[in-house]
Amino acid sequence: MSDITPKVFRIRGRIRKPNLKTHFSKEVVALKPEDAVEKIFAEFGSKHRAKRFQIQILDIEEITPEEVTDLTLRKMLGVA
Repeated sequence: MSDITPKVFRIRGRIRKPNLKTHFSKEVVALKPEDAVEKIFAEFGSKHRAKRFQIQILDIEEITPEEVTDLTLRKMLGVA
């Protein structure tokens, strides 16, 4: 049986569009790294109208809930 406990991932990358070139670091909750990357593509595609080929993922790391810097995510995880 596989482990279905949600994990927190910090994803670093960059968006390269003709009118927007920026680096990002985003923390997301997902079951596995592939799901976390999919959430990044969906969120940045929605918010920034970036296509998948315009979003480059540079680094994915699993972090502990205590390492989370996003206040909303910390509240959701129950970390003070």
